[in-house]
Amino acid sequence: MALTGVLRPGHVAIRVLDLEAALKHYVGVIGLTEIARDASGRVFLKAWDEADHHSVVLREADEAGMDYMGWRVASEAELKRLAADVEKSGLATDFAWIPAGEHPATGERFRFTIPTGHVMELYAHKDIVGCSAGYTNPDPLPDGLHGLAPSRFDHCLLYGDDLDGTVKLFIDVLGFSLAEQVLAGPDKLMIGAFLTCSNKAHDVAFIRQPVKNKFHHASFQLDNEHEILRAADTLSRNKVSIDIGPTRHGITRGATIYFFDPSGNRNEVFSGGYIYYPDKPTITWTDDNLGPAIFYHDRKINDAFLTVYT
Repeated sequence: MALTGVLRPGHVAIRVLDLEAALKHYVGVIGLTEIARDASGRVFLKAWDEADHHSVVLREADEAGMDYMGWRVASEAELKRLAADVEKSGLATDFAWIPAGEHPATGERFRFTIPTGHVMELYAHKDIVGCSAGYTNPDPLPDGLHGLAPSRFDHCLLYGDDLDGTVKLFIDVLGFSLAEQVLAGPDKLMIGAFLTCSNKAHDVAFIRQPVKNKFHHASFQLDNEHEILRAADTLSRNKVSIDIGPTRHGITRGATIYFFDPSGNRNEVFSGGYIYYPDKPTITWTDDNLGPAIFYHDRKINDAFLTVYT
């Protein structure tokens, strides 16, 4: 299908308490590659099959969590159009244009705060530095992969209060589709939304919680369920704190394992999921089946998964 408007997740900026410990985790264990550092001390990373300059930004701070999530749009014209649409929607606040070069190798970015309190930004340009396998007669996998070796940054799950306003903004203004939803009670209150701008089962997800601007996890893509199992071995060998898994989601149908970085930020490696097309009906889950919806094999949710976030 022809993709226009917002194309995909482009980057996530994560706050960590100890930058060097974080780098040992994100580079040494997860297997990302450090690409650059800037004068403020931020570190820019990418996964092996990503063409763009970076997809993960680490910043040392006093509090863990997510600074913002960035979205690649189709063109400079689309960036201007979407920025204008976001501003006039009445569904976002704190608009700002971030100048080109504030992220290395990146054009100007339009930043705004959504109703759940999370900061999002749109951009149309980031330098292509190439993937590790190359683009002419490439092998399926490059030499030198290490750690979990995800191919890309895949999605985020975020917690916030005004789920209705955020879903309306993403669907009506930014052009996303609602792939799956979780409804609660006789009034069928939406408590979970899984949104896609592509043909993936989700590019971002939101859970309704009485908080603003909370970060549940950043997820990285692996090829298959065997790699998820191998990831569990690698995490255990490196004494990484595992939240839950390996297991499978009912929502999205993907295989998963959740774990924590040294600052307490939750990470996920994820594989599988169905192909989404715009004419696919929204899948609905009800709160009495929340266990298998989230963890299909165990059919129950551990308390930490719902209550621990940064």
